[in-house]
Order: sequence, then C-alpha cells, then structure tokens
Amino acid sequence: MTTSLGRLRRMPGWTKVVAALVLVLVVFFAGIRLSVLPGLKDLFGTETRDRSGPALLQSIQDMSRYDAASGNFQVVVDLEKDARFLPDAVRGTRTLYVGAGTVDAYVDLGQVGEDDVTVDKDRTTATLRLPHARLGKPALDPDRSYAVSKQRGLLDRLGDLFSDNPNSEQAVQKLAVRHIGEAAKESGLTARAERNTTGMLTGLLRSLGFTHVTVTYA
Repeated sequence: MTTSLGRLRRMPGWTKVVAALVLVLVVFFAGIRLSVLPGLKDLFGTETRDRSGPALLQSIQDMSRYDAASGNFQVVVDLEKDARFLPDAVRGTRTLYVGAGTVDAYVDLGQVGEDDVTVDKDRTTATLRLPHARLGKPALDPDRSYAVSKQRGLLDRLGDLFSDNPNSEQAVQKLAVRHIGEAAKESGLTARAERNTTGMLTGLLRSLGFTHVTVTYA
C-alpha cells in the first residue's frame, strides 16, 4: 500500500490532470447517455447533414400485375426481452411501438395465356380466366410509425455506450411487418382486388364493343 502511494506521489503533475480530465469526461458523457443528468443534451445541439451519395439504378423490371386494392393497417407491438435470474431493472428491455403500413393486393395478368381468353366469332362475347389475386409485401410507413416508450435495464443502458447502433428498432419493426401481413390475410383484401379487377376489365372490353364479358379466377 505504501509503495502504491509512493508511486502516485511520484507521478508527474500533468499525468494527474489528464487522468482527472478523462474521468470527468467519462462520467459526463455517461450521464448524458443514461439520462442521469437531464438538460445536458440541450447544451450540445447537433446539426444533421446529409452526405449521402446519389442513388444508383441497379435494375429495371417490367410489371404485368394490376394493383387492384390497397389496405392501410396499424398495429401496436409490445416486445419484452428478459434475462434469467436478473431483475428487469438490471437487464432487460421492453419497447412499445406503433407500426403503420400498407399492403397491396394484385392480379398478375402476365400469367394469362392464350387459352385463358375466349372470344366468339362476332366479337361480342368474351370470357377471361385469371389467376387469383395475391398480396404484396407489407410496406412500413416510417412517417406514421414510432416508438411510444422504451424501457431498458442498467446493463442495457451501459451497453449502448459501446454500441454502434443503440436503441435499434429493427426487431419491433420486423414484428410490426409480420403482424400487418397476417392482418392483411384475414382482411378480405384479395377478394376486393378480384372484384375491382373484374370491374376494370369488364368496363374496358365493353368500351371496345363487347356486350357480354365473363371473368373467372382459377
């Protein structure tokens, strides 16, 4: 113990100053990140600059589908992660997230072959056989989706100090997309898309002179 005290006394003065300054900075920034020292974030206002490069076109794909209906959905995701043998105040997270997005229902007209279209010799009657409507991938709307609350244990807060992506919402966003997709399957959106497609094709063919138009789905 005496030896350690002697070494501390023999340390140069500037070394002690640097060590004290580093300690103060660590406590200072930890207080900001852990919200222990409220109001400090306002002292150091940040300015956001977009230095992104131009978007590059990677591919172009011709679309043959008819988007006949679109549904708007909203889901509240309550995701909780607990650690074994540790209280939530020490280790654990809980995020309450409101996810809003859309799902389109479409009919792929590119799958219609010559055998699926029948026209009589007088060109007054037409029969079309189309594939059933499908659901597109859910699209989460970032402008209408937001985190209501985030609760984190002490260890999770400390881990954010050394994380490149603290408070990531990727997990709750994936859950929101999954729940929106499941809701779209139960919403009758594909049936609505088929009715709209039938109406569109019937009106189009009647404008071309057909008096009897039949559209079926198989």
